[in-house]
Amino acid sequence: MGLGARPRAAGDDAGRWLLLTTASRDASADPRWIAAAGVFVVSLDSMVNIAFPAIASAFALAPDAMRWVIMCYVLVYSLVSFVGGALADRIGHALVFSIGMAVMVVAFVIAAGAPTFGWLLGARALQGVGGGMVYGTAPGIMTLAAGPSARGRALGFLNAAIGVAFAIGPIGSGALLVTLGWRAVFGARVPVALALLAWAWRALPRGAPAAAYRRVAVADLARPSVLHPCALAFLANAGIFAVWLLAPFYLVEQRGYDAVLGGVFFMLNPLGTGIAAAIVGRFADRLGPRLPSVIGLAVEAGGLLVMSGATRATPAPVVAAALFASGAGLGIFQVPNMTAVMSRFPAGQQGAAGGLSFMARTLGVVSGVAALSQVFAALQPHGFETAFAAAFVVAGVAVSVAAVAACYPDPDRTRRGR
Repeated sequence: MGLGARPRAAGDDAGRWLLLTTASRDASADPRWIAAAGVFVVSLDSMVNIAFPAIASAFALAPDAMRWVIMCYVLVYSLVSFVGGALADRIGHALVFSIGMAVMVVAFVIAAGAPTFGWLLGARALQGVGGGMVYGTAPGIMTLAAGPSARGRALGFLNAAIGVAFAIGPIGSGALLVTLGWRAVFGARVPVALALLAWAWRALPRGAPAAAYRRVAVADLARPSVLHPCALAFLANAGIFAVWLLAPFYLVEQRGYDAVLGGVFFMLNPLGTGIAAAIVGRFADRLGPRLPSVIGLAVEAGGLLVMSGATRATPAPVVAAALFASGAGLGIFQVPNMTAVMSRFPAGQQGAAGGLSFMARTLGVVSGVAALSQVFAALQPHGFETAFAAAFVVAGVAVSVAAVAACYPDPDRTRRGR
């Protein structure tokens, strides 16, 4: 199958998923491809960011108001991802995944026809419910189908799918903005989501993993070996959203790029994430999480700090390199970080583990957007470049702190003397 799965005893839900995966030579019936396609569709939301200037203009809003377009979506799916993942452990991953896709279809339709900014924000919150259910179940589907020995490669594949969608989104969005307007950024995803819903409903194995299920307790979540990687994910994703929130305005309004060229530059950031995730996933199972986490966070911080000095006169190759580097650093970090979180939970809690990993990421996104937009708004009277630089410095410092914290070994393993 190309992802390194090996069958083991089929006495529990993990065994059933694993046998289904290895027994089929058809990728269309492989749960891992469906999980990757699910996060791909959710992550196509990168199309929205490059549309921020057009949305702000359409509703006569200031740039910092666009934080609500992010926060209404991300805050909801950050919470739903954990709840959805834990629910999937109880009633079945296929059902929760499919419901999430159906909810997203409805949200896309409402957003595409939103008559006011309030309607758009409501649609974004509903989209967060659906996206959280998909994000919360996809890592569990991946790890149950791949098995523990190939967990890093499987999650590398999953994160690569996220990165590729993030990279494709801005380019597709630029073309849609030029030809059809910002509403098409939402409407164009309806048929894609419907196709995936039909695929998942037909191919994902049904049934609740009752035999393997174990309820997640507070003590399971409060372990240092769980909190540490989650805290790192929080900081890494809080920092990267300096790019996602402010770079579109820098590229389009400050440098004067049209939506297509701005999308090409912007996509270098998620492209770096996707490429790095695909590569590091092949080594995550052998290297362990600490070294790649430190390297990834350091590279991300460097890219953000270089971006803090970007002005209208900054050479385009420097801007491109900084955008790519910050994204690549995140990609190097994400795979071993998610692997570390998933490895702390047994097969019957893989949905909750995946949801927790995404919740840590997305709570970081919400906090980063709130803090960085506030920094930008406070300094904007002094000029765009001053406010832009300050926001990126704050982001770069936060990720640098995470890089230092990542140097510390696994608290649980240190205590056991390993």
